[in-house]
Amino acid sequence: MKTHFLNKLLAKHQQTQEVPSTKMVSDWAFSLLEVLFPEVSEKRLTSQWEIDNRLGMLKMELTTLLYSTRSCDQRRHEDISAFLFDHLDVIYESLLKDIDAAIGGDPAATSSFEVIRSYPGFFAVYIYRIAHLLHRQGVPLIPRILSEYAHSRTGIDIHPAAVIGQSFFIDHGTGVVIGETAQIGDYVKIYQGVTLGALSIDKKMAGIKRHLTVEDHVIIYSGATILGGDTIIGKGSVIGGNVWLTSSCAPGTKIYHNADNKIIENIWVE
Repeated sequence: MKTHFLNKLLAKHQQTQEVPSTKMVSDWAFSLLEVLFPEVSEKRLTSQWEIDNRLGMLKMELTTLLYSTRSCDQRRHEDISAFLFDHLDVIYESLLKDIDAAIGGDPAATSSFEVIRSYPGFFAVYIYRIAHLLHRQGVPLIPRILSEYAHSRTGIDIHPAAVIGQSFFIDHGTGVVIGETAQIGDYVKIYQGVTLGALSIDKKMAGIKRHLTVEDHVIIYSGATILGGDTIIGKGSVIGGNVWLTSSCAPGTKIYHNADNKIIENIWVE
């Protein structure tokens, strides 16, 4: 092997920050899911002490993962880990609402067990809610590692910085993209192939709102693409399949393609 090439590789190895592997991060996230929702696990914890002990171990594992990013001092890592586990009950209640939204929004869903065990949308939202909390605490890398883990498993790509409300349901899920600065309200339901994206990929737009706002009680059907930081989908609106939208719509609007493949905008609820 050529010496100059080996030198380049050596310099790269010496300069690259050590970070936890994707497997370490994903194993931790799945282990936490097993405690919160034993439906996904073969294990059953038999006492409050055993549950508390397992959560304590996972808290220490998270502290170790955070430390390995070398982003801040050890006390900060411990504080972030403590913050997540102090708010675990809040995340859990949010996830229960997401499960209820799936059961209420999908006639094929027969039970919470089925949603937890087999719905890719639930798994992706679980990972998002953990990653989002860590992102808001200023944790580098790990939230993105988590989101890409969920993406690889489900085909659902949710940036951890996106803001998503309660009772959120992604049905089927494959091909869903939710961008970094997207804001989604409560009781929103989206189907496969939906893109909530940006109009421009100019690097100068980093740090500003590039993605849309979706208000409460909106349904977005499969294949719809909605773009732009100034775009607002009004409360109670319905966006039909394969619609391309780059402008806002009023609350209670139905947007869809007609037989001539023209987009129709129909305000049906005042």
